[in-house]
Amino acid sequence: MIAITSAQLEHGIAAILWPFVRIGSCFMVAPVFGAVTVPGQIRIVLSGAIALLIAPLVPVPTGIALLSGAGVLITIQQVVIGVALGFCLRLVFEALSLGGQMIANSMGLSLSFNIDPLNGTSTPALGQLYTVLVTLIFLLLDGHTALIRILVEGFRTLPIGTSGFGPRGLWTIVNWGSILFSGALAVALPGITALLITNLAFGIVSRAAPTLNLFATGLPISILFGLLVIIVTLPVVESGFVRLLGESFMLLRRLSGG
Repeated sequence: MIAITSAQLEHGIAAILWPFVRIGSCFMVAPVFGAVTVPGQIRIVLSGAIALLIAPLVPVPTGIALLSGAGVLITIQQVVIGVALGFCLRLVFEALSLGGQMIANSMGLSLSFNIDPLNGTSTPALGQLYTVLVTLIFLLLDGHTALIRILVEGFRTLPIGTSGFGPRGLWTIVNWGSILFSGALAVALPGITALLITNLAFGIVSRAAPTLNLFATGLPISILFGLLVIIVTLPVVESGFVRLLGESFMLLRRLSGG
């Protein structure tokens, strides 16, 4: 007869619970997994299944009770690690959405708002278009499986314990926040420049013909020219997103100790 002690049982539960907390926290914030269209039950089941599969391979500190002070601290650390990893990846998607909003404001589409399928909030139509586009690219490049792989490998390079990222890792996450603006500017700059030239042309026309109703004629032309600019700059958006995605995965590996 096999006898299981309470210490062994608690150690087995910890080997599943702590990985589940880190993975589940990441899926709550990460793009695609954290979308409002994905039910919470699916995220819980997926996180639990992954944690159950990798539990025998995850090194868990011994001699620490789950409900002790050190155990609660470890749980909080896993939540912070998971949320930070998902947040860093989500900033790449937000950068593309912000770039689309900047172009939409320049071409007169700022008044058209739809529901963002990832965030469930009102977003300009062009920002929603870029969000859907980069989500499809993310899935096409197997970004979701790469995220799961980084999370699983992170339990070996950043083992479960009372120590987390440390000051250097937290400062790296803070610096990564600048990607929201630099990435958006890199995506939107070609379109904004072209639309700025169009608006300058309208300004010259208004000075030459003051009686011309530019609101009636200029807005449709701006929208039409903006749509042409969007079609031409789609390869720039794709290449920019792929570059940012590669940098974000390198960041996640670095934060995970890889």
